[in-house]
Amino acid sequence: MFSFVASQIKTSMGSRKKAQVAFASAVMLLLLSGVAAYIAINRLLASEEWVNHSLEVRAALGEIDSAFVKAGRARSAYVISGNDEFLEQFNEALPELAIKFRQLRALIADNPTQKALCDRLENVTGRRVSLLRDSIAAKERAPEDKESQASFDRQGVPLSSEMTSLTQEMRLAETRLFATRQSSARHLFMVTVAILTVSFLLALALLALHYKLLFKELEAREQAEHNARASEESLRRLTGRLLQLQDAERRKFSRELHDSLGQYLVGVKMNLELFASQRKDNFLAEAIQLLDQSIAETRTISHLLHPPLLDEAGLASAATWYLEGFSQRSGIKVKLKLPDDVARLPKPIALGLFRVLQESLTNIHRHSGSARADVALELSREYAILTVRDYGKGIAPKVLDNFLTKGTDSGVGLAGMRERIRELGGQLIIQPCTPGTLISVTLPITSHDKDKDQDEKLAAAD
Repeated sequence: MFSFVASQIKTSMGSRKKAQVAFASAVMLLLLSGVAAYIAINRLLASEEWVNHSLEVRAALGEIDSAFVKAGRARSAYVISGNDEFLEQFNEALPELAIKFRQLRALIADNPTQKALCDRLENVTGRRVSLLRDSIAAKERAPEDKESQASFDRQGVPLSSEMTSLTQEMRLAETRLFATRQSSARHLFMVTVAILTVSFLLALALLALHYKLLFKELEAREQAEHNARASEESLRRLTGRLLQLQDAERRKFSRELHDSLGQYLVGVKMNLELFASQRKDNFLAEAIQLLDQSIAETRTISHLLHPPLLDEAGLASAATWYLEGFSQRSGIKVKLKLPDDVARLPKPIALGLFRVLQESLTNIHRHSGSARADVALELSREYAILTVRDYGKGIAPKVLDNFLTKGTDSGVGLAGMRERIRELGGQLIIQPCTPGTLISVTLPITSHDKDKDQDEKLAAAD
């Protein structure tokens, strides 16, 4: 029972905390996804740079081939025609070839394998260029010596094949690197898309949860405002009813004082007057007897208004005394279960629980028709929980529904009990049972303990 009531008390605070956690999680997730996406995009851009790097290496190899072909064609044209323009073209192509090699070396500076191949290619290319220069020099010395030119061509064939082989090997290596880097780039792109998609969906889910919880909180707030308005209306009706009952109670006590205590005192006065005039001892004895009855009647009225045991001995003694008297008057057997540390309850809590006990048992006697009842008090560090269970016909469903939904009932018993509990910051739960009804009251102890400590400190200071 205690865990059920505690969960009911914590529900309102739990939804707001969950909404805050959901919103904070969504914001944190968006920030983390942004950081992850930033890292993935940077890696993707780096991968794209490596892809472009492979393309640049392949383009540089093509430019080296093109520059060498340009120099070879210029040499061939010069050997065939002897035109100096082709010689100038040959001389212009050689510096371009050197520039292309420097560019290629800069591109493959981080690849030892490609550097080794580039060294071999540059060596073979240099030897091939030397043959071309020797061929041009032979043409200048002996323009008609075709045999020497043919010899140069034969010497250049294996060098040309080696150049082609080295160039092809470098291109294949770059092609493999290009495929690897392109695959890595695609993988990083898919990872980035997946991260952004999942993060976006999770953020949407958390924001939707946050909206749902906020909507619930707004509904709960609207319900609380509705309950507050209904409570105010119920309180106004209760106040009017209580004023009527107060007047009726005053009339009742007036009659009691007049019919019982007043008559006793009148009898005392008459006996004392007779004793004063006749000096007979029987008048004095009768006056003393009437005074004893007056004292007993005064004590009874005082106990009904406020039991002194509640202040003197605490809730346990007052409840036990009241239940014994209730059982004798009503014939209803009441089973009482109390913890050992009831004495530590603050006075407002003890009084509130005692009044709830009185009203609950009065309702059982008047309306339930039950032959027995169970009363139990449970204590924790924060709450005191009083449960009263009867085994009668129970509360009428219409009355209970009106009380739970509209805050109204046919009398002032339940409404007065609810207002007293609200004033103490507690909670009232009414549950139909088979058979009978269970009334559970939960009151917070901590706040009243603090008030008690402050009052004691102020009293000590005074």
